[in-house]
Amino acid sequence: MGIEKDIHQARFNTSRQKAMVNVLYSYGWLVERIKTILAAEDITHQQYNILRILRGSAPEPISTLQIRERMLDKMSDTSRIVDRLIIKGLVKKTVCVKDKRLVDVIITDKGQKLLKKLDQEAKNWDDIINLSESESEQLSHLLDKMRQAD
Repeated sequence: MGIEKDIHQARFNTSRQKAMVNVLYSYGWLVERIKTILAAEDITHQQYNILRILRGSAPEPISTLQIRERMLDKMSDTSRIVDRLIIKGLVKKTVCVKDKRLVDVIITDKGQKLLKKLDQEAKNWDDIINLSESESEQLSHLLDKMRQAD
């Protein structure tokens, strides 16, 4: 099985085009599997990404602008996603003390507990990627190298 079979395309013009299509296809494949895991907790992968960003900045709050800059999916509507997390009690927001035009966001105890629960299920996450530790390191290295073209 390979990308050719998965997308029913027999040939690619170059190996680089094949790799690009494979990365894009694999992104969609991976997101679908992550969505399945997160659906049990009633959160989306974008909400999960924001929770992880907020946990990383805790105990300091960060603005929605800073969250957007750190998100994996730059096309996400950060404010709308944060509002949904507020409704679920996973984050809270306040007016920024330093700049009243900005909104600060911080993860709640409930949000922290949810992330801890998901961290404990890390084995399920690791099983998604059928690679060894060294293969995973190599893949990460190659993806980092690919992005150095910017």
